[in-house]
Formats: sequence, structure tokens, C-alpha cells
Amino acid sequence: MLGGGESGVGAALLAKKQGLEVFLSDGGKLKEKYRDVLSHNEIEFEEGKHSEELIFNASEVVKSPGIPDHAPLVKALVQKEIPVVSEIEFGARYSSARFVAITGSNGKTTTTLLLHHILKEAGLNAGLAGNVGKSLAAQVADGDPFDWYVLEVSSFQLDGMYEFKADIAILLNITEDHLDRYDYDVSKYARSKMRIAQNQDENCWFIYCLDDPMTLKIKEEFEINARQVPFTLNETKLNKSDQESFSGFATDTQITINPNKNPLIMTIQELALQGKHNLYNSMASGIAARIMEVRKDVIRECLTDFQNIEHRLEHVNTVYGMNFINDSKATNVNSTWYALESMSTPVVWIAGGVDKGNKYEMIKDMVKKKVKTLVCIGKDNSKLIEAFGDMVTIIEVDNMRDAVYNAYKAGEKGDAILLSPACASFDLFEDYEDRGRQFKEAVRNL
Repeated sequence: MLGGGESGVGAALLAKKQGLEVFLSDGGKLKEKYRDVLSHNEIEFEEGKHSEELIFNASEVVKSPGIPDHAPLVKALVQKEIPVVSEIEFGARYSSARFVAITGSNGKTTTTLLLHHILKEAGLNAGLAGNVGKSLAAQVADGDPFDWYVLEVSSFQLDGMYEFKADIAILLNITEDHLDRYDYDVSKYARSKMRIAQNQDENCWFIYCLDDPMTLKIKEEFEINARQVPFTLNETKLNKSDQESFSGFATDTQITINPNKNPLIMTIQELALQGKHNLYNSMASGIAARIMEVRKDVIRECLTDFQNIEHRLEHVNTVYGMNFINDSKATNVNSTWYALESMSTPVVWIAGGVDKGNKYEMIKDMVKKKVKTLVCIGKDNSKLIEAFGDMVTIIEVDNMRDAVYNAYKAGEKGDAILLSPACASFDLFEDYEDRGRQFKEAVRNL
């Protein structure tokens, strides 16, 4: 096991249960809870280094998604023809469950949690894994207790998946993200996302967005054997066969799932998740649930009462008439575009962090229309300043307390103070969750 986080430890537990010889190597420091689990299960491990003489003796390596494929150790494993797979690939190998796999540059966590919520309320025996929930491998090691798993799957995980088959695959969108891991080539990133449909057959389902140009473009390169199910904000894009089977569309006032086949129709005001991007998430979840024969009344109730995830357009507090909103999970430009698009009042925008090859042109018009002040938080804010310095007031800070205080001073009653970084968090924070928690703490201390 290469990497000792949730996925690595889960894979180690499953390998041990399968009677395999196991060794876990983590280049950093293991959390105490993981160290305790490994010791209790008599699994050999090391931390703070990678002992190549031991790792190169492996017949297979399960790699953490946080370790890039271009890392020297990973490249050496490939050169030695030692298989390197993801934890989901490894876990699914020993599971008898069926899988719904969800990916996309934006919205995959929300859609995964929403679909899981629907399935639980419908009484299905469904687990949650991937980038959310417990490690899939750990759950399989624990007796594989579920009939279905709903998986949030990143491109990094897909890169290490070869035999895995999704019974239902959902591809929400493909926009420029993580390009530093894909040689700054968006087509390589897109092909990685399309791996979600590999190994599917005519008994499987592939749900995708008709409005996403990169999805439509890259889809033409692949032979998709599954039944294809589109969703869109423009009903005229659906052909007759789409409308007669599973599909979905939205208008300015309502969403419709399965237009001519016992349709589920809801007004947009009924939806718990508001904003254009959440129309897509709600449609994708609803379509998947109908494919799984969940009753319409259950889907309707769940789309109405679902509570959004922490750090995604999360309302934190109202201070002197200003609404503070935590969108720390917005780690790419497209996600921030959706956040700004959903704002109905002037915005003081807090952004910045580790740039992943961001191109800010796509949000310039939105920033010009919505943002009055940009508070840059990061070690290097040069790209943000270059992109927006001539259109909004810019303030630079290097910690969250100062970011929130300066945003508060720059705002006035009725404004939205929006943390939507458009960047990764690792320059100043442990992860996007740590960034979001620090934002909320700073707001509460105003």
C-alpha cells in the first residue's frame, strides 16, 4: 500500500483479510488512529520514508490518489511492470455489491450524497464510499454489508481503475481542473474522466450532461456500450428516443425526469438545492434513482429536504446584514463560476491558494457583474491580481482571520461575503475542510 490515509489503511485491512502479505508505506506521518489500526491488525508499515527494496518486491501496489502518477517511485513501479491500482479497483474486486459511480469536475460530492440520501430513504441497502464516506476496501473487509455502493470517484482514482465496472455511471461535467497532474492538457484529463464508462455493457447505464461541451467532445472518442441517458437545461436537445426512455430536462420553472415515461415533475422552488449547477445535480440523482426503481414520491421528498454538504455554498452567519458564505470546496474556476452565478447581491469575494493551471478568462464577465472587492488569500496571488486587478478592488492577506476581517470591512449591509477560492488549499491549510473551518471560526469571532 502506497499512502497511509483512509484508502491505504482500508486496502491494507482488506488485503490482510484475503490472506495476502501486506506492507504499507507512507512518506509522511501517519495519523495516530491509522497507526493503531495497523498495529492492532498486525500489518507491517513504515512512515516518513519509502523503502524501495521492500516496495519493489510487491506483486501489486495500491496507491493513494494523492500520489501523482509522475512521482518517481510510481514511474519506477510501472517500469518494473508492477501493477499500480486504486483502492476502489482493489476493493471492488472482492465485493459482490453493485455500483453507482459518480464523477465530474464539479458537483460530484453533492450528487453522491444526494443519491445516497434518496436510496436510504427508499429502504435500499446502500453504502457510501470513494471520496466520501468510509473506504470501500475497509467496508468490504468488514463483511461487504451493502447491496449497492454509491461512489464519488475522482480522476486520480479512475486512473488506477482497470477492471472495475459501474452498473450506473454518472458523468456530470468536465472543466479544466487538476491540469498540473495532466501535463496541462485538458484532453488528457477528460479521457481520465471517461474511464468511468469503461467495462460497462448493455445492462449498464451511462448518465451524462448534454450541455457540457467537453463531455460531448470526448465521448466521441470512446465506444460506450451502456444505455446512454442525457440530462439538459434545454428540452429541445433531447431526441424522441431520449424522451421515451430515461432522461431529464429543466426549464426556468421546473425539472422533469423521464418526460414521457411516468414523469416526475417538480418546481424549481421545491428543490432543496438552489442554483443552476444544482439543477444538474438534482436531475442526475433523480434519474439514477428512477433507473433503480425508487418511487417518485420518495425522490420528490428527498429532493425537497436534502441538506447540502459542509463547505459547499454553506451559509455561515449574517453579520450586520452581510451574509457570510463558505464555499471552500470550490477548488477550481468553474466551481467558483457557479457560486458567483448563484449570488443575487453584490459580492466581496475571498479567493486564492495553490493554482492548478487555472484560466480565469471564463469568470471575468461574472466577476465584473457581481464582485466589488476581491480579497486574495495565498502565498502567491499574482495570477488573480493579473486577471482581476483592473476591474475590482484587491486586498492581499496571508491568513484567514485577516481575510474575513478585511472582507467584512469592505462589505456593507446586503452584501454577500463569499469564500470561493478557485484554488487548492495546501499553501496555507491542511485541506479545503480546514480552510472552510477556519473561515467559519473567523466569521463567528467578528
